[in-house]
Amino acid sequence: MVESIKIISPRGESVGGFFNPVRIMAHLWKYRDLIRQLTWREVVGRYKGSFIGLGWSFIQPLIMLCVYTFVFSVIFKARWGVGPGEGKAAFALALFMGLITFSIFSEVANSAPFLVLGNANYVKKVVFPLEILPLVRLLSAMINAAFSLVVLFAGILIINHFIHKTALLLPLIWLPMMMFTLGCGCFLASLGVFVRDTGAVIGVLTTMLFFLTPIFYPISAVPEQFRIFCRINPIAIFVEDARRVVLWGLFPDWPWFFFGMALSVAVFILGFVWFMKSKKAFADVI
Repeated sequence: MVESIKIISPRGESVGGFFNPVRIMAHLWKYRDLIRQLTWREVVGRYKGSFIGLGWSFIQPLIMLCVYTFVFSVIFKARWGVGPGEGKAAFALALFMGLITFSIFSEVANSAPFLVLGNANYVKKVVFPLEILPLVRLLSAMINAAFSLVVLFAGILIINHFIHKTALLLPLIWLPMMMFTLGCGCFLASLGVFVRDTGAVIGVLTTMLFFLTPIFYPISAVPEQFRIFCRINPIAIFVEDARRVVLWGLFPDWPWFFFGMALSVAVFILGFVWFMKSKKAFADVI
């Protein structure tokens, strides 16, 4: 019965076996050298030929941070509400942490529908593992986030003169976010091949999600009757917990963290299986 429902990919891989997340990671690990090379090429190629080069990875988030902070804390006079003596610096740090976390997801989601289409020359090559393309984009986004984190931690040291020990938990907070993002990236990369409008739709949806996620405001500012919608938003869970461990020296909200983890694992598995099942039709469509 079990054997009869297995679907075999063009290279003889059992797609049904990929419902095991360990199997997925083991499969991707086989291509670690290729993933590393493509990731580095993408990171370097992004600023190839520019005078400042990788320095833009620091400059761009700083510019956006200054613009957002000026608009929301100076013009709209927004405050985060973390303490009576809170100033613009506290708002800026909270805003920046949210931007860094959300940018990892948005960068992958917005580019995923074009990953396979933009690498059509790889589709005809049976030996090339197309499933690593979303992972390469995710790792590239993580490297950019790491540059921004350096700026953030420098700002925390300048303002607060210390960094909370709980900041060491940030990789744990970002792990389910990476799985959720990769699952979405795999699904959107496949869908973008068959539905060419996917890129435009996702651009609108990520913009909506950007403002519906507590990035410019704390989740406590959301009216009680609508707060549950923020709570079940996995990106909101990751953003809030990232602030808790890095900025405020608190532990994650464990019940919601494990909810986000369970959801992320499910999205990761389903997105990867969808990609593996559908990629055999890419060559016919492209």
